[in-house]
Amino acid sequence: MYNNKYDVIIIGGSYSGLSAAMSLGRSLRNVLVIDSGLPCNRQTPHSHNFITHDGEKPAIISAKAKLQVEFYDTVEFYQGLAISADKTDNGFEIKTESGKVFSSKKVLFATGVKDLLPEIPGFAECWGISVIHCPYCHGYEVKKEKTAVVANGDMGFEYAKMISNWTKDLRLITNGKSTLTLEQTQMLKKHNVEIIEEEIFALEHENGNVKNIVFRNESKIGVKAIYFRAPFKQHCILPEYLGCELTEQGLLKVGPFQKTTIPGIFASGDCHIQARSVAMAVSSGTLAGAMINKELIDDEF
Repeated sequence: MYNNKYDVIIIGGSYSGLSAAMSLGRSLRNVLVIDSGLPCNRQTPHSHNFITHDGEKPAIISAKAKLQVEFYDTVEFYQGLAISADKTDNGFEIKTESGKVFSSKKVLFATGVKDLLPEIPGFAECWGISVIHCPYCHGYEVKKEKTAVVANGDMGFEYAKMISNWTKDLRLITNGKSTLTLEQTQMLKKHNVEIIEEEIFALEHENGNVKNIVFRNESKIGVKAIYFRAPFKQHCILPEYLGCELTEQGLLKVGPFQKTTIPGIFASGDCHIQARSVAMAVSSGTLAGAMINKELIDDEF
């Protein structure tokens, strides 16, 4: 049994959504967390750089978090997918794939983003395991190993420069003709970063652990890790449907208090943060919960 109306509906029940739910539960708010159970890091074997949980499996962190949030009896959970959202006179109405309809005064989107991976055989299987995006999250585990950065142009230069802090056995794969400037090329070569312009055909791997990068000219190189910043899109279209603005990068636009451009709608986690990590998601969710509670107090006082 679910309440007919909540103070807050949180769409997305991973680290950020759970953190917000805890803040709101401790604020005596009636909260419903709607979650489809498909976090973006579900393939990643270990999470790092989150103090007290360094090296733990992502699913274990979220399971512990949910268990702790369930302690607060005003917080409820619904397993399912939110498919539509409408503004009402008193707040918002959310409909799920199963046909359930829930209403609330405020809505928090903690829905994350969907990475758009290249259609290269082996790439998706290695994503989050040996094809990684963040050196702060995963770089220590592959320090000093033979590593490739897949990028081009200014991003490729800056990315390779950053990763050179973790390993000197480094090559930049532009996956086609280089768009680096002459100065960037010379700088990378000065620091012994090999530049490879061949197009990638496939990744040879074992259970997601990359062994070789295979190029279209049939050559290959062995590597232990690949860094890649995937383009992405919003995992959930409902914020845009409700009129929330996006930034140039495709992230939900929020102000300093996690408010989107639509009154009553807030956002937290990867759907609005460019620096994606568990710690950042938790931080923004905690702040969002507190700010939503403050706005409810202001509305009611």
